Amino acid sequence: MQKRIGISGTGRIGRLVIRSMVMCGEGSSLALINSSCAPDQLAHLLKYDSIHGRWTEDIKAGERCLFIRGHRIPLVNERDPELLPWRDYGVDVVVDATGKFKSRPEASKHLQAGVKRVVVTAPGKDLDCTIVMGVNEHVYDAEKHSLISIGSCTTNCLAPILHVLDQEFGVHNGWMTTVHAYTNDQKHLDNAHSDWRRARACGSSIIPTSTGVGKALKEILPHLAERIQGLSLRVPVQNVSLVDLTAELQREVTKADIARAFKNAIEKDMGPYVEYNEEPLVSSDYIGNSKSAIIDGLSIQTAGHQAKLLAWYDNEWAYACRVKDFIKHMFSQSGKEEPRCVTQSV
Repeated sequence: MQKRIGISGTGRIGRLVIRSMVMCGEGSSLALINSSCAPDQLAHLLKYDSIHGRWTEDIKAGERCLFIRGHRIPLVNERDPELLPWRDYGVDVVVDATGKFKSRPEASKHLQAGVKRVVVTAPGKDLDCTIVMGVNEHVYDAEKHSLISIGSCTTNCLAPILHVLDQEFGVHNGWMTTVHAYTNDQKHLDNAHSDWRRARACGSSIIPTSTGVGKALKEILPHLAERIQGLSLRVPVQNVSLVDLTAELQREVTKADIARAFKNAIEKDMGPYVEYNEEPLVSSDYIGNSKSAIIDGLSIQTAGHQAKLLAWYDNEWAYACRVKDFIKHMFSQSGKEEPRCVTQSV
């Protein structure tokens, strides 16, 4: 029997998770969507995207529902997760893409509404586990874990890089800067915000701010968490971000050593999540790339024990693909039918 999946929240990530599920042939698994959008507007926003382009799937709005490839997906609009009708629709896995219900008490409201698993598309607080595909998905235990975070898009880029470097050379410490596209958490015109820098117009300035990757690493690569520090620069682009990592390794390395390590890891088991590229590309060239991290081979620098790497990531699409990939992993750990998902680029 196939799992029935619910989506709560249809912002940038929620809509792209829907796209990803449908594109890998699993649209029929979508049993219910909780959205503040009216059906016709949601259908429009799914079909037309200013960044990722027009979606060519057959999608139509109905009476409190969507039809995608002829499959009817009911829609509800409920702000309180505890009141969502997951139980009535037989939903057992919910993707919470609202960005609002990230703590254990908040995410647990979905469990009280009848689901068995909640996948949170943001760094969580006191959840059962945080998973980064390609790094620690093996720790997921279907018998123990009901509230799961997929971390942040930046963590999904950084953790695989650190994982490869640590396995091959040993990582002593590191500094990370994410050069990040602006997001809906920022202001398009100057306005009040709890972070005074994020209060400034996102399209007009480079905006320094904090990043939570250090905290997230405690659950993913705990032995490195205290040795990796970082910050974020929000820049005036809509999509595609960059991790700039300087790592001090436990032995001397060359550029060829670093390149070889990533190429070998990709051939072995990191291929679904990491890419290595030596073409002279820029950020817009990576829109729609589904990899968590694309190593910029032209930018690798080394000096003794130190290595500097740049890694690109589509902070929207790649992250949505990792949500889909983890759902596939969940399916494989349960007694229900495993989906046929294959990671795709748009």
